[in-house]
Amino acid sequence: MERLKVQQVEEIVHRLREGQSERSIVRDLGCARETLRRYASIARENGFLSEEAEMPSLSDIAAATTGSASVRRSNVSSVEPYRSVVKELVKNNTEAMAIYGRLRKNHGYTGSYSSIRRFIAHLVPQTPDAVVRMEVQPGHQAQVDFGTVGKLWCPKKKRHQTAYCFVMTLSWSRHMFVRFVFDLRIPTWLECHRLAFDAFGGVPTEIVIDNLKAAVLEARLDDPVLSRPYAQAARHYGFLVHPCRPKTPEHKGKVESGVHYVKRNFMASEDIKDINDANRKVAVWVSEEAGLRLHGTTREQPMARFLETERAALKALPVDAYDLEEVVRATLHRDCHVQAGYCYYSAPFTLIGTVLEVYFFAHTVQIYKGSELVTTHERATHRGERITRHEHYPPEKSVYLTRTRSWCRDKASAIGSRCLEIVDQLLNDGPLDKLRSVQGIVALADKYPAARVEAACDRALRFGDPSGRRIRTILLAGTDLEPVEKVVQLRLVSFDFARGASEFFSPEEMKC
Repeated sequence: MERLKVQQVEEIVHRLREGQSERSIVRDLGCARETLRRYASIARENGFLSEEAEMPSLSDIAAATTGSASVRRSNVSSVEPYRSVVKELVKNNTEAMAIYGRLRKNHGYTGSYSSIRRFIAHLVPQTPDAVVRMEVQPGHQAQVDFGTVGKLWCPKKKRHQTAYCFVMTLSWSRHMFVRFVFDLRIPTWLECHRLAFDAFGGVPTEIVIDNLKAAVLEARLDDPVLSRPYAQAARHYGFLVHPCRPKTPEHKGKVESGVHYVKRNFMASEDIKDINDANRKVAVWVSEEAGLRLHGTTREQPMARFLETERAALKALPVDAYDLEEVVRATLHRDCHVQAGYCYYSAPFTLIGTVLEVYFFAHTVQIYKGSELVTTHERATHRGERITRHEHYPPEKSVYLTRTRSWCRDKASAIGSRCLEIVDQLLNDGPLDKLRSVQGIVALADKYPAARVEAACDRALRFGDPSGRRIRTILLAGTDLEPVEKVVQLRLVSFDFARGASEFFSPEEMKC
């Protein structure tokens, strides 16, 4: 039985809660139906699919599916070392079982017969399969793609750069949104989605995307598990993601033709000054030319179909937009902070030396290790600012930061007046900073009863040695439990000598 990653199970739970059918989920995620049903059963048993319950966290799902972590297997066939032999045998019309026997007998092959059959299936040319055109209801689907459009002038950098066009096409009406950009990073990808939804005035139920392996490799959109920012954006806007399988552009042919249409028509006919000019003109072109053309498949105008029917079928936009602005990679340094955006943000000390991903939102910063959320901070407001959570330091090193002077005074006051007297005396005794010694004294209340610590402090004060070492010695010896004896006041006593100094020193020495 196939085993899935925790993030894949999370996506299954989300889709089931949204009411997506098993067939659609199997199609989108590429898992077996038996596997889907097994994890759906686990989700029901744990109450994850209840409408009243909140969406479970990754840790909840991991606990419910313990032992289901996937194991990557090599994609290299065990028959690969014998490729030339197998090709020659297949060329001579040798059957698979005979090839299997020949390899075992003459070449020491130890693999399975199934591997032989799969290998031969890849060698023999396949007959093209018939396809079925998928038609959808208004507002149900949009298809998205990127395409290069050559070089455009960048006003910011004062030079020409390779530009890309982002195209989102509504599958029913064929109405488009087009945006030109200079990069393929995840913030740009999400910003284009936001602009497209604003232009449409709503959100489709599902979005078909390419695997984008060459386009957004850094953001890992090619991973079978959706990148965390895109998954979060999908849930924020309320759409489902339908990723195409690799090397199947026909699965999103509506937008593929749209990209070519933009390149062949708009780019070929317009005199473009720079990228800003291109985005202004393409918006007009979409509504006045592309939107009013007679579409070759629907035989209707895309803009008319959109305005009359599809716009009303789209989901309503959320009140707030998904506000991811930037994604950077940064190493966690020995001071338990990453440097990103000219500021510093803390992360757990156990990840020192690890390359993490820092996601910048309008008001918050999220730090991820792969697809795992490590921590969240408020976003810094000025350069050089250090945002720290003390629990990210090792416990033995965070004590000094968390137990401040005021904290120590409050703790000492709770122990007793004599303890507070010692604490005040040490904190006010310059020039050395004795905060660590004070922290050690008040920490004794974690090991001993407060009454004993207070008695030890009283004894130390009576004998004139109010130090942390003396208080610990008293507690270890148990003398704090004994009554304090009356302190003997020492007095100087003068003594008379039987022989005078003149008997030992000469008059000259006496003068000295």
